Amino acid sequence: MGHVIALAQQKGGSGKTTLAANLAVAFARRGQSVALLDTDPQGSLGRWFMARRERGDPGMAFSTASAWGVGYECEKLRGAHDWVIVDTPPKVDADLRPALRESSLVVVPVAMSQVDLWATEAVLDLARRERRPALIVLNRARAGTRLAGEIAAGISALDAGRAATVLGNRVVYAEALGRGLGALEAGRGAWTAEVEALADEIAAAAAAG
Repeated sequence: MGHVIALAQQKGGSGKTTLAANLAVAFARRGQSVALLDTDPQGSLGRWFMARRERGDPGMAFSTASAWGVGYECEKLRGAHDWVIVDTPPKVDADLRPALRESSLVVVPVAMSQVDLWATEAVLDLARRERRPALIVLNRARAGTRLAGEIAAGISALDAGRAATVLGNRVVYAEALGRGLGALEAGRGAWTAEVEALADEIAAAAAAG
């Protein structure tokens, strides 16, 4: 059975869809089978997948589900894939619980703002209630700034794991997403090591369960 990774954050704009797409590409490039599950009514991950499909073979499967159907879709997809990556709505309520319940790991992106950091606590609380491990990922970081240090310190104070890998505030992530690509498919750069290292960390955390 494959691993289910749920991308969850109460605040919109944290980078859930960007992380989901880039992790999917990273795992697929390693020869592993990947399925995407979009449970966010905004459908951003679905639009990315369709843009990818227009370029040719997307190299991964795709499905959608509302809250009541998440369990069924996860069970079906993880029986046929190494990874099921779930993009969830930007809110914390009963609709999020089914995705967390099915996950091997809950990945919580935190962008460079105190508001993102404040929103994280509710997601972590829900993950604890469902007895699921969570991993915080600092996203869109501006290295060397005072704010980066404050956010990093705030994350360390939370009762959750934190990824050692930090994703920088790079235009390539948005540009690649708009073209149906992952950053790894947009050429090599500083982002290459970031995405590969994060994929390694998430794989290890999911396996540890």
